[in-house]
Amino acid sequence: MVFFRELKAADAGTYRCGVKESDYTESFTELQLSVKHDAKYPKRVTEYAPFGEKANISCQLPEKHEVHFCKEDNNHICQNISSSKVTEMSGLSERNEERVVTVSIINVSVRDAGVYWCGAETRDTYLTFISLTTKIQLNLITKVGVSRVTGYGGGGLMIKCEHPQYKTKPKYICKESDGCSERKNPGVQNEWMENGDVSLYDDTRAGVLMVFFRELKAADAGTYRCGVKESDYTERFTELQLSVKHDAKYPNSMTESVYLGEEVNISCQFPEEHKVHFCKEDDNHICQNISSSKVTEMSGSSERNEERVVTVSISNVSVRDAGVYWCGAETRDTYLTFISLTTKIQLNLMMALIVRHEGESAEIICPYDSIYKSKPKSLCKGKCSTRDRNPLSETVREEKETKTDRLILKDNVTASVFTGSITALTAEDAGKYWCAVTLETELNYLHTHLMVIMNEELNLTKYEGDDVSIQCKHQDEDQKSFCKAHEASMCVKDGVSLETIRDDRFSFSDEASAGVFTVNITDLREEDSGIYWCGAHVTTKVILEVNKRASDRIITSCIFVTLLLMGASVLLLYKLGYIKTRDTVILHTQAQID
Repeated sequence: MVFFRELKAADAGTYRCGVKESDYTESFTELQLSVKHDAKYPKRVTEYAPFGEKANISCQLPEKHEVHFCKEDNNHICQNISSSKVTEMSGLSERNEERVVTVSIINVSVRDAGVYWCGAETRDTYLTFISLTTKIQLNLITKVGVSRVTGYGGGGLMIKCEHPQYKTKPKYICKESDGCSERKNPGVQNEWMENGDVSLYDDTRAGVLMVFFRELKAADAGTYRCGVKESDYTERFTELQLSVKHDAKYPNSMTESVYLGEEVNISCQFPEEHKVHFCKEDDNHICQNISSSKVTEMSGSSERNEERVVTVSISNVSVRDAGVYWCGAETRDTYLTFISLTTKIQLNLMMALIVRHEGESAEIICPYDSIYKSKPKSLCKGKCSTRDRNPLSETVREEKETKTDRLILKDNVTASVFTGSITALTAEDAGKYWCAVTLETELNYLHTHLMVIMNEELNLTKYEGDDVSIQCKHQDEDQKSFCKAHEASMCVKDGVSLETIRDDRFSFSDEASAGVFTVNITDLREEDSGIYWCGAHVTTKVILEVNKRASDRIITSCIFVTLLLMGASVLLLYKLGYIKTRDTVILHTQAQID
């Protein structure tokens, strides 16, 4: 028997297939071998059969010949199968030159798993030819359980498939609706890898395959196999039935801002009573578990029993804590753990307000996590992004300095701080600044507000009962603010401009095209006098003095003088009356003595 394991064009030609009759005589049959190239052959398929059930294998043959079905041994030689377990069913296709044969193997066991070939057998006088045209890999699969999970459209879903007995074996997840033809696996172990719309991690230490759906869609619903390859031809899996719900409440998105070193409380609402899961996205947008003494949890049920509200507190916030968090509900099954992420929280860090006068310099200090020492950093007015950059934005790399006309960036990797200095400040420099680190996308993690006080003050002197209109500079993204305070910094809290005045006599009118808004004050009173700050990031100092009118002062003076004279008269009369009475008493007393 001569077995060509893989025919090539070079194998074509004339062969002698002979026997040595004696030392000097031989006889042979001449064999003329031609090698055809056809896109349909050889055909390769993979079939999966559950343990103990029946496997059906279909083969397409190019001509009407006897069917040959064989199984590769350990040496990759295709050996004939002679077993009562194999039955054959044949039928012609619509085209007479092709034939479809189905081979069934009943009561499949581990011994039946492996590589099969089927093809056409031709007999001649002295030779038998078997052309193997279809290669079938038969894998034996064992279903160990069934689990059901529900996720929310637009939210995230983490699935942990546990295979503790097969820690180092390759693991996968596939969808049954496409016959599990597309098996998603990380390709590498102990490292997150993207595969289409999901990310996968094969944890060989715990024997767990983690599958993360970053954003669930309706098309993700269906039945999956979450399995492990025990050997080349045997697998175990848990069936996963995934349904995707669409609910206006989930996923929920929010933004929280907190000053460095302070504490932030994050509240999450869950659709059901399950174990709380709280995680933080890493640089690859994978939501990783948080295990820190800085995080504490406080839970309480809402009025509706099917909902639960949990508050997560992060104390002593540092630059490492900035980023995107998710919280959701965790469900455990025999072999699977499901984490449905329902609330997305963007945690931004803030630094104290920077207040400078027009023409001065400002220094913006950006601490960063030491893991980003080698990454480019940016200081941007407005968020740092490739499509929305302010001309002032600049980037600096480790231990280098970037200079423009008025901006200097310096990165101190030893201290894990980069600094931006802006000289000769103008009104255009005022605003919100972001510190960012460039990864695959830019990570905006820390911001501050720069307030520029204009050198030109506005001094107003008015009288009680007057009206006054004050124009304030206004940038598009700023809030309109008119604040009464001794210092400009007192007019901003947590980056938000405060309107400390709550009086019906004060009104605003916006002239956005002119970049100003007007504050109108009616019926001025003396207590309205004081220092005001007009604008938000661009601020003008307004000194308002409200006096009484001259006629009011004359009347007041007359009343005062009149009252003063009346008081003096009363005092004089009193004194005169007292003396007269005293004299009378003295005379009367003297008379009695006499």
